[in-house]
Amino acid sequence: MVEEVQKHSVHTLVFRSLKRTHDMFVADNGKPVPLDEESHKRKMAIKLRNEYGPVLHMPTSKENFKEKCPQNASDSYGHKQYPANQGQEVEYLVTGTHPYPPGPGVALTADTKIQRMPSESAAQSLAVALPSSQTRVDANRSAPSGGEYRHPGASDRSQPAGMTSAVMEAGNAKNSALMAKKAPTMPKPQWHPPWKLYRVISGHLGWVRCIAVEPGNQWFVTGSADRTIKIWDLASGKLKLSLTGHISTVRGVIVSTRSPYLFSCGEDKQVKCWDLEYNKVIRHYHGHLSAVYGLDLHPTIDVLVTCSRDSTARIWDVRTKASVHTLSGHTNAVATVRCQAAEPQIITGSHDTTIRLWDLVAGKTRVTLTNHKKSVRAVVLHPRHYTFASGSPDNIKQWKFPDGSFIQNLSGHNAIINTLTVNSDGVLVSGADNGTMHLWDWRTGYNFQRVHAAVQPGSLDSESGIFACAFDQSESRLLTAEADKTIKVYKEDDTATEETHPVSWKPEIIKRKRF
Repeated sequence: MVEEVQKHSVHTLVFRSLKRTHDMFVADNGKPVPLDEESHKRKMAIKLRNEYGPVLHMPTSKENFKEKCPQNASDSYGHKQYPANQGQEVEYLVTGTHPYPPGPGVALTADTKIQRMPSESAAQSLAVALPSSQTRVDANRSAPSGGEYRHPGASDRSQPAGMTSAVMEAGNAKNSALMAKKAPTMPKPQWHPPWKLYRVISGHLGWVRCIAVEPGNQWFVTGSADRTIKIWDLASGKLKLSLTGHISTVRGVIVSTRSPYLFSCGEDKQVKCWDLEYNKVIRHYHGHLSAVYGLDLHPTIDVLVTCSRDSTARIWDVRTKASVHTLSGHTNAVATVRCQAAEPQIITGSHDTTIRLWDLVAGKTRVTLTNHKKSVRAVVLHPRHYTFASGSPDNIKQWKFPDGSFIQNLSGHNAIINTLTVNSDGVLVSGADNGTMHLWDWRTGYNFQRVHAAVQPGSLDSESGIFACAFDQSESRLLTAEADKTIKVYKEDDTATEETHPVSWKPEIIKRKRF
C-alpha cells in the first residue's frame, strides 16, 4: 500500500511539471511562442527540481562561495582571504545521500553521517608549517593540480585550495623522509705509534696459557701447561720464582690489589690462593665440576669470580672460601669472566656463543647478548669508558654498559681470538690462535697494525699461537703468552711519527650490523 502511494505521488509530480512546461510553450491558439527571460528562469527552476532534487540540499561549491564573498584581502602567498561568517571559521560539511557506516555490520551514528573537512585557515597553517624541500618543489611543478583528480565516490565539488596544497606537501614530505639517508662514515682514527718486539722470555716447558702484571709494576706472573706458575722481573725479564701445586695446566692467574695474594686456577678443577709472603697455598676454593678456565677479582670487595667448563661461573668469598653464588644459565663452557665495580658487576663469555651480564647481589642474569655466531673466548673492559669488547672468530664486537647496547663490529681478525686487552689510550689488542696479533683504535675500530712474530727457534710453525696478553701498569709495554713456550714483550716505536707511519684511512662506510 505504501509503495502504491509513493508511486502515485511521484507520477503526480511528473505530470504537473510536464503540464506547466507545456503551458509555457503553447499559447491560446495552440501555436508555440518564444520564451521571455522570466519564463526561461521558471523552466530552469522546474528542470533543476525534477532532475537534481535529491542533491539540492547539499551546500554550494567553493567557487560559488568565493563569488559571494568580498575579495578584499590576500596573504603573502597570493591566496585569497575570505571573512568568516560572524567572526567564525567556515567548516565544510559533506552530507552524502547514502551515509557510510564506520565498518561492516556497524550501525550508523551521528559522527559517521557527517564528514568534517578542515577549515581553510587550518589547511593553510598546515601548509606553511611544512618545511620546504627541493624535492617537493620539483614534485609540485610536475604533479597535476588537486582539482584534476577525483577519487571514485568523492563528492563532485572542488576542495579548498589550501587543503589541496597541504595534502600534496604532506605527501611529498613523507616521500622525502622515506628517502635513504647517507650512510655514516668512520671518522678519522687517532694516530697510534706502532708496537715492536724487543724481548723474548723463555723458561716454561709448555704452552704459556695466562699472564698478569702485579699492581706495583715490578714483576709479572705466568701460568703454563707445564703445571707451574712463574714470577718474572718486569724490567730485566729474569725468572724470580716458580710455584708448583697444580696437577694440570694452569689456565688463569691474577694478583690482588687489596692483599698480598695471588690467585690461580687450572684444568685440575682447583682454585688456589697463594700467600706471596710465604709462597704457599693458604686457601682452596672447591665446587667446580670441571676445568676452571678463568678468574677475576672484584675491584672493591673481597670477592673472587671463576668460570669453568661445567657451564657455570662461581662467586667466592675470598676470606671464608664460601661459594656465594653459582651463576647458571650458559649451556656450554664459560671461557672468560670479568668484574667491575659498576653495574653489571660480572660479565661472562661462553662457548655457547652468548655473553651474559650478571646481577652480583641476586646471582641472576641481567642481560644475555646473542649477537655472536661462534664461541666467545675473550672479554675486555675499557679502563675509562663505560664500554667493553668481546672476541669471537666471527667478529670483535664493542658494547655499551649497562644493558649491552651494540656499538660496532671490528672485522678483519679472521681467526680464533683467545685474548683481548686495551689501554687507556684506546689501543685494543687482539691475540689469536694462529699467532697473529691485531692492534685497533678503540673509538673508530681502525686496525692500525698487524703483527705475526716468528716462533722460537726449535718450535714448529704450528706452535704459533697467542693465548693471553696484557699491558703493564704504565701501559708502555705489552706482554703476550704464546704457544711456543715464550713470553714476548712489545713496546711502542719511539722513532715513529705520523709522517713515517701515516694512517692509511679513507672515509669508509661503517658496517654497524648486529649479526
